[in-house]
Amino acid sequence: MTLNALFLIALTQSQQAVPPLVSAAWLAEHLNDPSVVVIHVDSRPERYAEGHIPGARFVRYDAIANDGGGLGAEIPDLAALENVLEAAGVNDDSHVVIYSVTRVLQATRLWFTLDYLGHGGRTSMLDGGMAQWRAEGRPVTNQAAVARRGSFTPRPRPEVLVTADWIHQRLEDPKLVLIDARPDDEYTGADGGMGGAVHPGHIPGAYQLYWEKLVESADRPTFLPLPELRRQFEAGGAGEDKTVVTYCMIGMRASLTYFVGRLLGYDMKFYDGSWHEWGARDLPHVTGTAPR
Repeated sequence: MTLNALFLIALTQSQQAVPPLVSAAWLAEHLNDPSVVVIHVDSRPERYAEGHIPGARFVRYDAIANDGGGLGAEIPDLAALENVLEAAGVNDDSHVVIYSVTRVLQATRLWFTLDYLGHGGRTSMLDGGMAQWRAEGRPVTNQAAVARRGSFTPRPRPEVLVTADWIHQRLEDPKLVLIDARPDDEYTGADGGMGGAVHPGHIPGAYQLYWEKLVESADRPTFLPLPELRRQFEAGGAGEDKTVVTYCMIGMRASLTYFVGRLLGYDMKFYDGSWHEWGARDLPHVTGTAPR
């Protein structure tokens, strides 16, 4: 299936105003479109200075995700997010295209944040990120972009965020699908629960779908074909009549799973507290490879 065909299906299913994924070729053709705002998100500004897509505005990762006391990636307050996005030149009608250099999870976390703010229908991920852009020989610059301040109106969608108590009350609900985006040692509890900091294991009933299985690799984060992505979600119980909640350890890796679920058109929700909160509380947890 071609990327254009993927776009068409995704547009129909997720009712996006813009394609949720854009290719490097698409972005190259639209770099001079005044409605397109390209955001380079990273925790290290020196990577932006070393080379970025022409016109891309830099956004620090920690400006869009609180550290949650050194572990989490919780959503900051609305005023702070509004200021960050406006400083990057984002307007209410902007088509935002996001990429990162080495950590696609920073880009998907910003995509989730914009979706929470009601701008997901006008936000795209650059498929493959900077790695794909460079691989195709696209232009790179070290000249910082100067952005005119935008005017952005947050329209928060609190319904996409769920709490530990919300999940706990619904653990026996057959229409609830829990997706755990962590690797084997964290999911099974072999890591000892962050080395003894929290309970080991996973939420009862949670299906393990490690985020890296949804892209070619962490270093080359091109998303897998749509049918394969759907197959992996359906293996965990996802379907049209289900509510899919994704989580990880600190609310970062699950943002990629959330993005893919939205791309596929599922009713997605995000547990921002993730395991660093659930595992620290007196809540049910199981170890091993089986969901229950």
